[in-house]
Amino acid sequence: MKPITQQLRRSALGLAVCVSSLGSPTLAAPFAYVSNEKSGTISIIDTANDAVVGEIKAGESPRGIAVTADGKQLYVSTQPDSVAIIDIAERRVVNKIVTGQSPEAVYLSPDGRLVSVAGEESNDVSVIDVPTQRKVFTVKTAGKNPEHAVFSADGRSIYVGAEDGDTVEIIDVAARKVVKSLQVGKRPRGIAFSPDGSRAYVAAENANKVYVVDAVKQEVVTAIEGGTRTNNLAVHPSGARIYVSNGGDGSVSLIDTASNKATLTIPVGKRPWGMAITPDGKKLYVANGRSDSISVIDTEKNVKLRDISVGQMPWGVVIR
Repeated sequence: MKPITQQLRRSALGLAVCVSSLGSPTLAAPFAYVSNEKSGTISIIDTANDAVVGEIKAGESPRGIAVTADGKQLYVSTQPDSVAIIDIAERRVVNKIVTGQSPEAVYLSPDGRLVSVAGEESNDVSVIDVPTQRKVFTVKTAGKNPEHAVFSADGRSIYVGAEDGDTVEIIDVAARKVVKSLQVGKRPRGIAFSPDGSRAYVAAENANKVYVVDAVKQEVVTAIEGGTRTNNLAVHPSGARIYVSNGGDGSVSLIDTASNKATLTIPVGKRPWGMAITPDGKKLYVANGRSDSISVIDTEKNVKLRDISVGQMPWGVVIR
């Protein structure tokens, strides 16, 4: 028989490890939240095992989706003219904020205090104050049918892409007005920034290209060939690569940011739209709008791991 002190020491160590594991939020895998436009729901996916663990009724045609910095609420665009605020713990809508007509993508500012919403039919961008849950201002855009309105890395600007056009408009958040317009390809859709904020990437759907913008000089520096109908973007935390969903090809292209070239293509489902990557950069989640599924990609091997069935016509994905 082992000495009593040794047994007690081992028992105490085991208990300490157990308590640490249970109490440490860093050990828990994040959840992915998927807006299902046709179903009017939000699917909740546990990224540890890629299983759907719940569903939330969101309202009519949820599209854009963002999660607050504290991880407690979702901001989801719903038709015809509002953003629904969802309490994640209670799994229900707790507030609605009127925005522009036919709201599309929703984005959180880097400091977590503001949310931007593009109004497709009213041709504007609404900005919501998160602490007070109130719309604080609206900016009209020259481009028609704006879909994405993304905060720059420093939070001072919002880059807006309008579907019926070939420009990206830059809103000065403090001045609350458009201060510059950049010429890109036709039908700009998804917009994303490099981790250091020095570059913005714009997917132009009808040009089948991704445009690279110097975010400091606010100038287009080059264009990268993508797949058919380049749609949305997800930047790897390392900044070394970018993933681009190709709606026409049913694929995701991998772009090397050093060479500004697409290096490979990964087949996914039909009509891939929104995407999100886990904080550790190991998995990418792709919403396949016409397949009613989420494709999970291993970003280390760059292969599709599996497809997860969700609601009808998944549009956006956010991970927290």
